[in-house]
Amino acid sequence: MSFKNIGAAVLVAVSLGACGSIVRGTTEQVSFVSVPSGAAMTTDKKYACPTTPCTLEVERSDEFVATFTKPGYHPESVPVRTKVAGRGAASVAGNVLAGGLIGVGVDAYTGAALDHEPNPVIATMRPEAGPASRSRRRGPGPNEPGM
Repeated sequence: MSFKNIGAAVLVAVSLGACGSIVRGTTEQVSFVSVPSGAAMTTDKKYACPTTPCTLEVERSDEFVATFTKPGYHPESVPVRTKVAGRGAASVAGNVLAGGLIGVGVDAYTGAALDHEPNPVIATMRPEAGPASRSRRRGPGPNEPGM
């Protein structure tokens, strides 16, 4: 095998490396939904949106906690984790088969083989107790007939 052929083989292996980074990218669209809608969403990372529903571009390797707040409702927090996705695993396997150890390293570093879970991130918000729900009535009121 000549030096030219070896050089071409190395070039092909390096170009096939980081398949996940090229095919899937290093970011992912993550949707945030609250029930009821209209909550503000912040995270312990750099992500936030003023009102839900919203969709943000998130680094594939980032794990975070999304906190939803809305006046009159208790705050709700949802942990968002990463997992190796089916397509991400396929790109890692492609890197290994093609001899692209550099690609495997790049995909692992950038998180290209990962997806966020859950996606969409859904928070069901609980209303805060109002004055009417704080008092517990025990029987009919003064102007109501008894049972």
